[in-house]
Amino acid sequence: MARSDTIRRRAFCRAFWLAALAVGLTVCPIRTVAGEKPNILVILCDDLGYGDLGCFGHPVIESPHLDRLASQGLRLTSCYAAAPVCSPARAGLITGRTPNRAGVYDWIPDGSPMHLRQHELSVASIMKDAGYHTCHVGKWHLNGKFNHPEQPQPGDHGFEYWFSTQNNALLTHANPVNFARNGKAVGPLQGFSSTLIVDEAIRWLDERDSARPFCLFVWFHSPHEVIATAEAYVERYLNRSAGRKQAEYFGNVTQMDEEVGRLLGAVDTAETGDNTFVFFTSDNGPETLNRYGPNSSRSYGVPGPLRGMKLHMYEGGIRVPGIVRWPGHARPGSTSDEPISGVDVLPTLCEIAGADLPARPRLDGASFLPALSGKSVDRSVPLYWQYDRALSHPKVALRDGDWKLLADAELKTFELYNLRDDVAEAKNLAKQEPKRTQRLAEKLRKLHADVKRDGPTWPKWSRKKKKAK
Repeated sequence: MARSDTIRRRAFCRAFWLAALAVGLTVCPIRTVAGEKPNILVILCDDLGYGDLGCFGHPVIESPHLDRLASQGLRLTSCYAAAPVCSPARAGLITGRTPNRAGVYDWIPDGSPMHLRQHELSVASIMKDAGYHTCHVGKWHLNGKFNHPEQPQPGDHGFEYWFSTQNNALLTHANPVNFARNGKAVGPLQGFSSTLIVDEAIRWLDERDSARPFCLFVWFHSPHEVIATAEAYVERYLNRSAGRKQAEYFGNVTQMDEEVGRLLGAVDTAETGDNTFVFFTSDNGPETLNRYGPNSSRSYGVPGPLRGMKLHMYEGGIRVPGIVRWPGHARPGSTSDEPISGVDVLPTLCEIAGADLPARPRLDGASFLPALSGKSVDRSVPLYWQYDRALSHPKVALRDGDWKLLADAELKTFELYNLRDDVAEAKNLAKQEPKRTQRLAEKLRKLHADVKRDGPTWPKWSRKKKKAK
C-alpha cells in the first residue's frame, strides 16, 4: 500500500504542477524602517514537502497566508534543508555548519547521548550578544535528554525564553503533554500544538522589552506524524481528497498556515512587520506513507516535481519550500532559483544584525542576502549533505552551481545531474561527463574527510524497549 500510494501521490502532484504555479497573488506593500536593527522571525515546519503549498504548486491544499507572504517577498525555489531528516537539519540551521561536523548525525531519540554540544556557537547566542531578545517556541529536537541538566537546553544555546518539546508533540498535535517552558514542565495542555505555539509566541512578543529587537524562532510540529487536525479543517477537504486520512493531512497544513497568518498579523499589527526579516521553510522533504504504523498513516505530503522524499539524498528529501519577506530588500512577488541552505541562516542573520561571524568553529554556510537582489551567493564551501542512513542508495551529495553529485557511503559510485535542466534527477550524466564527475568527486572526498574529522563519537546507547521510529 505504501509504495502504490507514494506513486499515486507523486503522479497527482506532477500532473498539476505547472498549472498550480499560475495561482494569482495579491501584493501588499510594506514600508521600510531605516536606522533600526531589523527584527528576525524564522518559521520552520516539520516534514512539509516542496509541493505542499499553493504558492509552490499544490493543486488542492489551501495556504492563503503563506501565499500572501510569498506575494510580499521572495519565493526561493532552490531552498534546501541541511539534511533529509529533522535533528541534523535543525543543527545545521542553528550553527551554520554541516550537521555531521556538529555530531548530529540522525534524528535524536528521547534519552540519547547525542546532542548539540555546548561549545557549538548558535545563531541565537550571536543574536543575544548583538542586543536581541531571543525566543524559541515549538519543536527543539537537538538533544536526547530534554529539560535535563546533563545536556544543553535551548536556554544554553542562547534562547532567553523557550517553550519547547524534545521531539514531537505527544501524544499527538492535539492536547500535548510534553512542553517545557524555561526549564519547567508545563503538563497537559488543551488545544492543537500549532495554536499553542503561536499563542506563546504572540504572548512573548507582547511582553518583551520593545526597545530591543527580537529574534524569534517558531518551529512547528506540523505536518509531522502523529497528525491531529481540527475537524473544521478536515471538512474542507473531504470532497477533494482520496479519503479522510488525506483530508487530515491537507487540513493540517491549512491549520498551520492559519496560525502563520495569525503570527504575522500580530507582528504587523504591532508595527514591527515593516522592519522584520521573515524566513519560512521546512526541515526536510515529505514523509513516506505508513512509516510509523497504523496510528500514523496520514503522511500525504508531496515533493512536487522532485525525486525522492524524506530520508532520501535526492532533491525531494532536501529541497524544501522557502520564502523571505523583508520590506525594502526582497522585491514583492519575486522568485529566486539561487541555491540556499539551512546552513546559510546563521551567516545571513549575522549580516542582517551587523554581528561578526564567529571566528570558530568552521562555518559551511554563507549569507544568502545577495539572492534577494538577484545575485549569486558567494560560497567558499559547496553545499554538502551526508546522511549515512538514507533510504536512497546515495548517502552523500554535493551541489556546485547547477551540478549535483551524489555518492554511495564508500564514495565509490557516483550519480551526476544538471539540476537546471533536470530537476527531477532523471538522467544520470556521470558517464557522459567523466571529467566533471571526477572533479566534483575530488571536491566531495575532501569535504567528506574534513567533516568526518570534526564529528564526535557518541557513547553506545540503546533505546531498550522503546519503539523504533
